[in-house]
Amino acid sequence: QCLLSGSWRSDTGCRMVVSVLGKNGSFSGTYQPGPAASDSGILTSSLEGSQQDTGLVAHPTFSFTVHWQFQAGTIVFLGQCYVDIKGEETLHTLWLLREAAESPVDDWKATR
Repeated sequence: QCLLSGSWRSDTGCRMVVSVLGKNGSFSGTYQPGPAASDSGILTSSLEGSQQDTGLVAHPTFSFTVHWQFQAGTIVFLGQCYVDIKGEETLHTLWLLREAAESPVDDWKATR
């Protein structure tokens, strides 16, 4: 079973802490980017998301949005949770960062 609640660390040192999942798969928590993840007082931002029903699939998909505290932008993560034969959970994600554009002309460069 793949449950997102708990603490997760990425290969790049980002840290995500997820609260208990709601019955509808919703969750909230905190996110710290890269090197700041070792210092709980720096750059902590809130996150909100949802996970696919683990009763329907063995490796559920999930998504969450980070509400940045330090820049004018939003980041969304989309991924899937896998469980290996030893029972270890691993998250595989992709992300998009959207910054505010000054005008529609600049829209093309606002998403990374």
